[in-house]
Amino acid sequence: MDAATRTLDLSVLPPEYRVAFEAQATRVAELETINRRLEHLVAELNHVVHGRKSEKLDEDDRQLAFEDLEIAVAETRERKQAQAPGEDRPARKNVAQRNRGNLPEGLERIERVIEPDSLECPCGCGLMHKIGEDRSERLDIVPAQLRVIVTIRPKYACRACTDGVTQAPAPPWLVEGGLPTEGAIAQVLVSKYADHLPLYRQSQILARSGIDIHRSTLADWVGVAAFHLAPVVDRLAEHLKTSTKLFMDETTAPVLDPGRGRTKTGYLWALARDDRAWGGDDPPGVVYFYAPGRHGEHAENFLTGFDGILQVDGYQGYNRLTRPTRKGGSPITVAHCWAHARRKLREVFDRDGSEIAAEGLRRIAEIYAIEKDIRGTSPGQRLSARQARSAPLVAAFGTWLQVQRLRVSAKSRLGEKLAYINAHWQGLQTFLSDGRVEIDSNNVENLVRPIALNRKNALFAGHDEGGKAWGRIASLIETCKINGVEPFAWLKATLTAIANGHPQSRIDDLLPWNFKPSR
Repeated sequence: MDAATRTLDLSVLPPEYRVAFEAQATRVAELETINRRLEHLVAELNHVVHGRKSEKLDEDDRQLAFEDLEIAVAETRERKQAQAPGEDRPARKNVAQRNRGNLPEGLERIERVIEPDSLECPCGCGLMHKIGEDRSERLDIVPAQLRVIVTIRPKYACRACTDGVTQAPAPPWLVEGGLPTEGAIAQVLVSKYADHLPLYRQSQILARSGIDIHRSTLADWVGVAAFHLAPVVDRLAEHLKTSTKLFMDETTAPVLDPGRGRTKTGYLWALARDDRAWGGDDPPGVVYFYAPGRHGEHAENFLTGFDGILQVDGYQGYNRLTRPTRKGGSPITVAHCWAHARRKLREVFDRDGSEIAAEGLRRIAEIYAIEKDIRGTSPGQRLSARQARSAPLVAAFGTWLQVQRLRVSAKSRLGEKLAYINAHWQGLQTFLSDGRVEIDSNNVENLVRPIALNRKNALFAGHDEGGKAWGRIASLIETCKINGVEPFAWLKATLTAIANGHPQSRIDDLLPWNFKPSR
């Protein structure tokens, strides 16, 4: 049957059939358009996840891409359902089930009972009785509720004498004579340093609720809090430096340079402890130290009092820590990062498909496969497995590395990457002699990511002192997060305790991992 025969002549149909046919054809065309859009969006999602490394977005941009693409997919799917005839409309089983039923028991429940219009039995038997019920829960969100705490202190005097007036003392406030409660200050800190909302945006949000508080006033609150929280951060740093193994990394923190009317590059150095991979007893924590530069002497100063193993990337500024002339302690043992070594080879492979780089990546993948097998076991078990299984692979990699360096020009792109790995070869083998050491420094890199997010949103710190406050508050918030402590609850309780004169001798009680939230 040819196409002409298959073409339907609508003119021979009765008018009512012709209208119905045209409506159905229009609906089919709309659904086909929607399907093509869904296919296009799915292809874009696949590209974000599985695209070439050189075309992939960084972690933060990828999350934004996911959000917008998933919004578009949901919108298109909803449009497709709306286009379907009522009787053919599918049940909404394709709605994502993520987080369904995962509503904490502590949330307030407001029950709304929906009764039938009539309880009379249709057959006239009288009133029906209840045999059960169906319950469903949905999450409702009420915008932030602002309230005013009014403190009233009655005065009392004796009618028979004039010996004096009795009145309860005023409760202590963190900001003496100021507007905010400790909870309000905690909310500003969490919004700025955990949710990455600059103060001027917070001021705009408050204005929508009729509260006119200038950015500079919010900045004053943050400054007061940063001052009072400084001893807690100092104690946190002391606690970390008693460890035998730490991570360290650094990231840029742009700071306004008023004299030149532009920004200069400051740095936040992250010092972290995370022994969860081998079941260590010490809780995880991180402290961000601000410095106006990246010179190795800053790391040397920050690490005064620490003697142990330091897991770092390949930055040469850390080399001074390994020398006998190191200030502030004995020479440090450095554990270098295999993820950085792998990254160097990946850069070459993604650019020109180098077979040598591919072979190096394959060899490193074998070492990582062993790490995956032993993750979560004790340091002794990790060490035994590494000596038995990983050490031969690392030795073979070292031999392969030297052979390839003789074959490849030192000035080539691949030659430079191989030279980088060779320069850090001793540190790359540290994990073979200590089961507590990780194969890479990804733990601390993950803790640097929130700084990058705040940097994107706030653009820069207004002063070197602002950079210090940034690092101080971020230290406490991120330490809360990696210990499973809700930052707002901890900050509110800690600021309240400080306002009430918490003794310095019990400062360890204020460390995030010692926090016990009240019901």
